Amino acid sequence: MGHSDRRYRCNSCGNLTRFDVTATRQTKAYYHYSVGGDLDVTDEVILSELIDSVICRWCGHGNGIEEISPGS
Repeated sequence: MGHSDRRYRCNSCGNLTRFDVTATRQTKAYYHYSVGGDLDVTDEVILSELIDSVICRWCGHGNGIEEISPGS
């Protein structure tokens, strides 16, 4: 499951829209360097993702955060 598939709800204050999410990801990507040394990263795929913490931006803590189904 990628980060765009996750939704959160803060049961302390009702927030559904603003969270600080700390995650550890392992990715695979195509790195293309120009002759001048500029990097262009494409075709990035998340191989694994671990959510380390989710903090509510409204009330400032992670107490009562739950993951909800997309569209809820």
